[in-house]
Amino acid sequence: MKKKDRTSRETPATESVLSKDASKDQLLFDKKLSRRDMLRLTGASGLGLLLGGGGVGSILAARKAAGQPGQALSSPQHAGADIIPFYGNHQAGIITPAQNFLCFASFDLTTTKLSEVKKLLEAWTTAAAALTAGTLIGSVNDNPNLPPADTGEADGLTPSKCTLTFGAGPAFFDSRFGLAAKRPASFTDLPAFTGDSLEPQWCGGDLCVQACADDLQVAFHAIRNLARIARGTAVLRWTQEGFQRTGSADPAGGTPRNLLGFKDGTGNPDVTDDAEMRSVVWSGSGDGPAWINGGTYLALRRVRFRIEVWDRSTLSDQEATFGRHRQSGAPIGARDEFAELNLEAADASGKPVIPPDSHSALAHGDGSVKMLRRSYSYSSGMDLKTGQLDAGLVFISFQKDLVKQFVSIQQRLSKNDRLNKYMVHTGSAVFACFPGVREGGYIGETLLG
Repeated sequence: MKKKDRTSRETPATESVLSKDASKDQLLFDKKLSRRDMLRLTGASGLGLLLGGGGVGSILAARKAAGQPGQALSSPQHAGADIIPFYGNHQAGIITPAQNFLCFASFDLTTTKLSEVKKLLEAWTTAAAALTAGTLIGSVNDNPNLPPADTGEADGLTPSKCTLTFGAGPAFFDSRFGLAAKRPASFTDLPAFTGDSLEPQWCGGDLCVQACADDLQVAFHAIRNLARIARGTAVLRWTQEGFQRTGSADPAGGTPRNLLGFKDGTGNPDVTDDAEMRSVVWSGSGDGPAWINGGTYLALRRVRFRIEVWDRSTLSDQEATFGRHRQSGAPIGARDEFAELNLEAADASGKPVIPPDSHSALAHGDGSVKMLRRSYSYSSGMDLKTGQLDAGLVFISFQKDLVKQFVSIQQRLSKNDRLNKYMVHTGSAVFACFPGVREGGYIGETLLG
């Protein structure tokens, strides 16, 4: 492997911004802070203390000093199939085939100035283009007298098909930034669903970043550095990591299984069908404000499985719960995983072959309402209060209309789904995902520009 080309630049602009960030930090800590505020300022919600001079101002100053959008600090050995382009008509990480790992982060803005939000999104754009290309961010990474612009844990690693997907929550459109008139009419926090047991630490947020990659360290590195860049403008609200089977573990690329042992995502719409994606995922002319054309809406639910209870249930009960055979993933009574759900089929006694209250039957409905599911499993170790596993599903879906698609399906599921006795929803958030970014532009430009 070639040695990476490293270039350092020291500029008065960079140094002054670093000093300004340090002064801002001192002012923050001179104030009397609650324990919760202190934890949030130090990033204790998930990624730990993010030290160093990597704030929004410093990365923009470094960009200006370098005279270019982003300086590639590694050689082009990563070019090829391992890179998913950051720039395009739509954001990557939506219809992109799901990578092996997820790091999802929700942020709260600490500024009330729209100009500072714009600077943050510009800085995130510069960093995201570098991160997804497998290069270090910033232009100062080998000066012993300055904190490196990049934290370095992904140095030498391939891009691992890293994608970064950005969105804004309903709270982003409140009175702080004067954007209320641009909020899509039906874009609000999700309603309460039957059986919800939501915990505030897993809900909401002003902005989100979904980082996916075939290497967990690459995905973590992306979130860590974006959180570092946001310092002084936004703080982490919550983070959640996720995983699925890796490509090496399943070279055939079959449908991933969730932690209950069943295939998850069999009934997804065809992401290679442009007309289907325009119908199901992408917002277009007449669907809402013009700024979200080419974007979509993300719904996230953190679903904890009652694994110990599930593990004591019989195979026949498990299959009736899902409405599918566990081994093949096929609908009960069929052999092919992708066979159509025949909800009218009955056995000799007249009993439906696929239980009407099974998860598959209720999620399918009459087949007219679809959404694109892109979920990951999670494991957060043991719940110290109960001694049980804290593990389940990071359910993520993309759709052009949250109410008509996600909400309508989830209302059916929450009331009657057999699966409800084996799981509980502990987290919930929705975000409007911006359209894709053109080179020279920035994330959210159609909204803020």
